[in-house]
Amino acid sequence: MSDEVGFVNMAGAKAAGDAPGIGVGMLGYAFMGKAHSNAFKTIPYMIYPPPAIPKLIGIAGRDEEAVKEAAKRYGYASYYTDWREMLKDDRIQLFDNGGPNIAHADPSIAAAQAGKHVLCEKPLARNAKEAAAMLEAVTKVGVKHMTAFNYRFVPAIRLAKDLIDAGKLGEIYHFRAVYLQEWIVDPSFPMTWRFDKETAGSGALGDLGAHIIDLARFLVGEPRQITALTKTFIKERPAADGDGLEKVTVDDAFVSTVEFENGAIGSLEASRFCPGRKNGQIFEINGSKGSLRFNLERFNELEVFWKDEQPKETQGFHSVLVSESYHPFWEHWWPQGHIIGWEHTFVHEITHLLDCIVNDKPVAPFGADFEDGYKNAVICDAILESAESGRRIAIQY
Repeated sequence: MSDEVGFVNMAGAKAAGDAPGIGVGMLGYAFMGKAHSNAFKTIPYMIYPPPAIPKLIGIAGRDEEAVKEAAKRYGYASYYTDWREMLKDDRIQLFDNGGPNIAHADPSIAAAQAGKHVLCEKPLARNAKEAAAMLEAVTKVGVKHMTAFNYRFVPAIRLAKDLIDAGKLGEIYHFRAVYLQEWIVDPSFPMTWRFDKETAGSGALGDLGAHIIDLARFLVGEPRQITALTKTFIKERPAADGDGLEKVTVDDAFVSTVEFENGAIGSLEASRFCPGRKNGQIFEINGSKGSLRFNLERFNELEVFWKDEQPKETQGFHSVLVSESYHPFWEHWWPQGHIIGWEHTFVHEITHLLDCIVNDKPVAPFGADFEDGYKNAVICDAILESAESGRRIAIQY
């Protein structure tokens, strides 16, 4: 695997014992805290030799009993109920922000100002203004920064990018993507922070749509203009404490159309109201020479169609099992056909960031840096503006 696909070049690499340690401070211990911690612990023995050895120094969260248990479970040396106290620890060189969206800006900015590299979960911020302040902070100090758009590190998606960048699809005409889940269809599902605009910024848009917006930019290019509709199907939900109802202030679903700067057109849709869809992220790209299609629920496969493929009698979409040693990211895993899964995207993503820190490489274009996170937030804001105004919105960074 070469540096070009985001991993340290293993030719002449040092043994793992010679790899530098990188102290990690984590904010958040739930879904993303678990996923990132798993990656930190996996990297030293699977991505071998690793660019760096993650050292789990501290983990922070508001609930003392829960964060204490998380520290014990994941192997962090210390736990904190105040992230500010954690950031005072000079042993921490990388701040990993897996907190709710309302806790992305202030802790990440403070970490950068303390000279720590920053990995922040998506969406980078609740809105573009907040994201711009985060980008300014990391740029001013000069630390490495990554927005955790982990789907850039799916082997099949990276293969799709390689094919597109090599011109195999020719001129790109269409990008269409959906991200569909079912988990809040039940009106009795209680209120959480994800349903509150003040805490989350947006609903299905920031939670799911941000991912396919990032893939649109990553694979096709910058959007020129966008139109959109949003919908909140259930406007009140039971309070988490069971005391009455609380107002839902974010979107349950959105759909939008996009024109890209390169002339391609596309559609983006996300919803958490799709019974039967567990984690249904699907995109298709059509070009003058062929098409590509990916379904996250068939993680190890990429569907391809080549217009001039011969013999013509058997021409059609066919599925490529992306598990060969020459496919992106696969040199450290299993023999062909022995599939990997969702959790491995975080291993690839964080390895890329560690390589960038240790070897002073840029996170972009293969990883999403805070500039990518900011541009994503601009597009999310434009979708909300279009839905509210009924107008087509030009994308301006």
